[in-house]
Amino acid sequence: MPEADQSDSIASNIAEWTETNAQFTDAQATSAWAPQALAWGVFGALEADIGSPLGHVVGLDVIELGCGTAYFSAQLARLGARPVGVDPTPAQLATARRLMDETGIHFPLVEAPGEQVPLPDASFDLAVSEFGASLWADPAGWIPEAARLLRPGGRLVFLTNSFVSYLCAIDEGGTDTTLHRPQFGAYRMRWPGETGIEYHLAHGDWIDLLRANGFEIERLIELRAPETARAHAYYDHVSPDWARQWPAEEIWVARLSR
Repeated sequence: MPEADQSDSIASNIAEWTETNAQFTDAQATSAWAPQALAWGVFGALEADIGSPLGHVVGLDVIELGCGTAYFSAQLARLGARPVGVDPTPAQLATARRLMDETGIHFPLVEAPGEQVPLPDASFDLAVSEFGASLWADPAGWIPEAARLLRPGGRLVFLTNSFVSYLCAIDEGGTDTTLHRPQFGAYRMRWPGETGIEYHLAHGDWIDLLRANGFEIERLIELRAPETARAHAYYDHVSPDWARQWPAEEIWVARLSR
């Protein structure tokens, strides 16, 4: 596992998400914050349809790492959780605060990267990330932070791109049915023409990293796009047809054992 040195990726990803917020996420925030069934990922896999990886959240202290506009935390708050959203991008958090004022749903927001969270040890029952820190923060930094922030027996649930979709992704855009890059050596990735830096780990590397930080792995959910799924208006790198044949996204569920 590479050494944790996240300064360049944090700055790059703040720049990436400042631009993305202006182009897309701010305009979509109102619909994302609207009351709706909790769903995961680009194709909206319903929490209830995939075995409820979050479990019962009523009364739980929850930290969302890389919350963006905090729509996921807003849905958790509606379900009775006590969320705290953490994100390094001021523009994203400004959008979240606007939606708080519009909806009346309020919870704390912290401007910080997932690798460096200025909150006390053992403060949370549940840590979540839905394409937040799980993709854009250095796992060598944010996984230990999640472990530090969780209480003994606390759970970590995060969604990221599937590793097979990373292997089959085309540099110029889209996802193929053949491999385009090696598995060994995967970690940091800056796609051509992009500002941000993503992190992609093979399953064996995720398992080693989670176990090294005191987690017991409970589930790995490889998501299949629903038959009703349509191409996403912005995140269209994987088609619904591809994602019905191979998992485009995966959810890891782990519990802090120490």
